[in-house]
Amino acid sequence: MEFRVLGPVEAAVAGEPVPLGGPKPRTLLALLAVHASRVVPLERLVDAVWGEDPPEQARAAIYTYISTLRRKLAAADGADVIVRTGGGYRLEAALDQIDLHVFLREITAARRARAEGRLAQAVTHFENALGLWRGAALGGAQGTWADNERARLEGLKLAALEDRFDAELALGGSEALVADLTTAVAEEPLRERLRAQLMLALHRTGRQADALECYREGRRALLDELGLEPSAVLRDAHEQVLRAEAEPVAAAADEEDVEPVRSSRTPSQLPFDIADFTGRTVEVATLNRRLAEEATGSRLCAIFGKPGAGKSTLAMHVAHRVREHFPDGQLYVSLRGTRTVRQEPAEVLAGFLRALGVADPAIPDEADERARHYRTMLADRRILVVLDDVADEKQVRPLLPGGHTSAVLVTSRERLSALDGATHLDLRVLAEDEAVHLLDRVVGGGRVAAEPSAAQEIVRLCGRLPLAVRIAGARLAARHRWQLGRLADRLRVQQRVLQELSIGDLEVRGSLALSYDGLPERERMALRRLGLLDLSSFGGWVVAPLLGCSATDAEDVVERLVDAQLLDVSTSDASDALRYQIHDLTRAFARERGEAEETAETIRTATARAAECWLGLVEVAGRRMPHATLDFERPGLLDRYLDEAQVDEIVADPEAWFDAEQSGLVGVVERVSELDLTDVATRLAAALCSSRFSVRNLFGQWYRTHTAALGAARRAGDRLGEARLLAGLGWLRYEQDRFDESAGYYEQALTVYEQAGDRRGLATTRLALSTVQREHGQLTAARTSLEQVLAELELPQDRLALVQARHGLGRVLTEQGELDAGLAACEQACAEYEEIGDQRGWAIALRSVGIVHRAADRLEQAEHWSARAVEVLSGLGNVLASAYAVQALAKVRVRQGMGDELRDELLACLDTCNEMQDGFGQALMLRTLGELDLAASRFADARRHLERALQWWDALGLPVWRARTLRDLAAALDGLGESVAADRAWAEALGVFQLHGCREAQEPRRVPASGPRILEIF
Repeated sequence: MEFRVLGPVEAAVAGEPVPLGGPKPRTLLALLAVHASRVVPLERLVDAVWGEDPPEQARAAIYTYISTLRRKLAAADGADVIVRTGGGYRLEAALDQIDLHVFLREITAARRARAEGRLAQAVTHFENALGLWRGAALGGAQGTWADNERARLEGLKLAALEDRFDAELALGGSEALVADLTTAVAEEPLRERLRAQLMLALHRTGRQADALECYREGRRALLDELGLEPSAVLRDAHEQVLRAEAEPVAAAADEEDVEPVRSSRTPSQLPFDIADFTGRTVEVATLNRRLAEEATGSRLCAIFGKPGAGKSTLAMHVAHRVREHFPDGQLYVSLRGTRTVRQEPAEVLAGFLRALGVADPAIPDEADERARHYRTMLADRRILVVLDDVADEKQVRPLLPGGHTSAVLVTSRERLSALDGATHLDLRVLAEDEAVHLLDRVVGGGRVAAEPSAAQEIVRLCGRLPLAVRIAGARLAARHRWQLGRLADRLRVQQRVLQELSIGDLEVRGSLALSYDGLPERERMALRRLGLLDLSSFGGWVVAPLLGCSATDAEDVVERLVDAQLLDVSTSDASDALRYQIHDLTRAFARERGEAEETAETIRTATARAAECWLGLVEVAGRRMPHATLDFERPGLLDRYLDEAQVDEIVADPEAWFDAEQSGLVGVVERVSELDLTDVATRLAAALCSSRFSVRNLFGQWYRTHTAALGAARRAGDRLGEARLLAGLGWLRYEQDRFDESAGYYEQALTVYEQAGDRRGLATTRLALSTVQREHGQLTAARTSLEQVLAELELPQDRLALVQARHGLGRVLTEQGELDAGLAACEQACAEYEEIGDQRGWAIALRSVGIVHRAADRLEQAEHWSARAVEVLSGLGNVLASAYAVQALAKVRVRQGMGDELRDELLACLDTCNEMQDGFGQALMLRTLGELDLAASRFADARRHLERALQWWDALGLPVWRARTLRDLAAALDGLGESVAADRAWAEALGVFQLHGCREAQEPRRVPASGPRILEIF
């Protein structure tokens, strides 16, 4: 079976079309074919058919359309090629069965052949690719997706056609080529690259006059339609034709004459300076000063930067500003460094010599001789030489004047570090205000001022790249009825941002493609796979698993991408570790190329390798953070790409590494989940919440990674992975103090573990659930859960969980009033934590032992254990656990009548809980401050703190903690003389204590004395 989208949407068996139905089923089949072998989510299918206004029964309609398509295709071929999986559908077809993917394969082969100089083979591949087109793409499909995809595919077709013409021009011109180009230009009159190719083809067949008229027609069309002058590509072609037309201006030299024949000609070759040049104030001033100043050596400035940064525009602007300092003329050439066929220095020298008045017969044949004559002619002249789009230093050196009276301005995508004495200017993206100003200049009409927020969004989505901003402005200028917000909405869709940033012959995609096509295959592959990972910032090591190469080779690849201005070097905010960034538009281009050139299997394999290595680094970094709770081993895959020394260097500062990698790690989990790499998605999500997210309360990242991996686990039918992730979400909601939701997730996890027959999973989940039950005051249920855990788990593999269960049981027994049993359990847990080396667990158990002694009114012992807990946790750097330890110690000091000594520390702990988004902790600190005030007879202050704590307990839904605070409030109200309110508070608290079986139900009500006193407060 064949699937065709490069024309009317069709499916065919043995050349016979299969009846598909109307526009909607054709749209669905087209979408599945474009994304062959990948799952297309149901929501995306709905969007493709109905856009932003789907009917209520849209999903049901999709099921009907797909079912009909499946039936028709199966009837024709006998195979079920549309598969339902993972919340969507996938077309199970080899890429060779789909004309679009055959087209992309042929284009890739053609460009590779062209880059390697096999021009005839390149032309053949281009013809094979273009021969697949049968008319406008996606014929019969409808809707916004089809329109956008049709435009994207037509853009790919045009770019392939232009590349074919380039290859044919390199082989030589012909009348047949002229005819093909004439037809193409008639269909795309604003496509400047096509028009330039037609001019050169006409010129090479001896039709100079027609070539110049072609230029004039194109210039008129650009001015009339877009208000733009021709770009450099068209101007270069015009210049070539003009040079060929020029008559010699001096007599031929004798054979023995080796000196150039001079004339009074003053060349003035600078292209136009755009009228709306904006910003770059510092750069313009720097270049002006450096080029115009008199110097004892050559004046040489080199501008470098990423594609679309405005290097040529800046160079022309500066050249026009300083031209008065160079009365003997200005020379200009584009060296086409980003093109497959570059300008040779020898050819450029010949052109410069002609411009300086040297007749053709007097121009030497040898490149070295031409360079010597050139330097001689410039030795005593003041001439500005502008060398645009330079590939490397080799292109520049023969074109440098020998003296100091002339100046040279160079632009290149790479830093030409080997140019001695040059002033190098790294041209970055525009500042936001400069980018908005540029947009305003291009759009005009006050439209930017009318929609300032939309304008800021547009320049942000353009990455503040001048070329992209200028194209966006030109599109708006050509569409007077468009609101700026409409273009911003279109740019937000990553899959079509590059299509939107295209007008006439200006396009971001084409600018990036020039750099991309000039790279070796390994570098192109690395960029594609980085784009598919959708990383904006990353460590260079990640390229090793992406390519399956050594870290050393990966470093070379990354540096080559930096040299090509497709990556930027940066350091993270948290450390000085070397990191790399990829511009948003470059990332969109890289992903587009990855989707076109990489197979689904290679994408999955490379992404899985990278994710496994991230997991290994997370585990290494986590173990170096003593408050992490990792309980699994580092996988061996990391060792395949990074040795021990390299790993140590990467995670030398674990905190800083996690800070730098945080957003990337979330994105990686989401990406591997999207690719249904369920195992590594589950393990990486679990590792992150164990090592980092829980420690720093990064709740948003925790939820994103777990829900993404949970979706993958459910799609794959991975029940154990599903249960583990549900338990992780239960833990998350517990940390967020959303206890009802936490219990719900834990109960779902228990159900799945029970169905899967995983006893250990059941036990560890019950252990986690018991904590929620205890906080809720469900003491009997918590005790039952913990006793089950202790009965089910086994030594030695479950020793840590057994210690945690024993510790939890000790806390429950204490709250139930069984203080002797509670103390024994907590002391045993404390000893076992210390024995197995769990410092954090040991310190928290120390706090628990102190609480039991305080409940038994053994205050000296309580102070000893609580102070030790503070000391250990402070040493571990766990600020939140330290705050809880300080609170426990403060409670002891309150009973000892010395609570005010820790008042400032308690206020600091309250700030910590606030910063860490810990509602339970804030409530606990407020209650303790209220107890401290109560003990000091500051009844009004006590009331204020206790009522604030009550608000938190109500919000958290914790009745026992509310009752404890009400009991304290009753004492404060008694102190204020409000006995009726005090009685009501005490009665409510007592009812809750009795309902939940709390030890406080057996304690007598205490009425405060007029001064400080010891309160029997738990």
